[in-house]
Amino acid sequence: MKIVKIIALILLVAFVGIQFVPTELNQSDVVPKTDFLLVNNPPENISTLLQESCYDCHSNNTSYPWYNKMQPVAWFLEGHIKEGKAELNFSEWDSLSNRRKASKLRSIIKQIESNKMPLESYKSIHKEAEFSEEEKTIIIQWITLLDDSL
Repeated sequence: MKIVKIIALILLVAFVGIQFVPTELNQSDVVPKTDFLLVNNPPENISTLLQESCYDCHSNNTSYPWYNKMQPVAWFLEGHIKEGKAELNFSEWDSLSNRRKASKLRSIIKQIESNKMPLESYKSIHKEAEFSEEEKTIIIQWITLLDDSL
């Protein structure tokens, strides 16, 4: 029984200790001129859907939940955001070549059609981020038109 108490104490001290390890927050007060929504001026419904479902992980401005203040959750979120931005950063959209933009647009369509995006882990906490079938159709049609115009 004594060993269990020692292990529990060590785990408690470790948990408290990691709370002091900082994470890099992905937040900005400025919307750059290269932002996808500014450059492409989508209809309001498309803009809202993209912001609710994509921008937290795929832009330079994340709206963090309250639980981001706790480790190891903050590390988990930071990793997802860095990975998402490495794949596609809507804040830097207009810095891409037209060829790269077209490739990203086709990738967005595939991800939405196959239900790979938004991630299940994100949708489980952010119910508003899940696309209905109608919303998927609307977004895919608009992105297809955008792709055709490049």
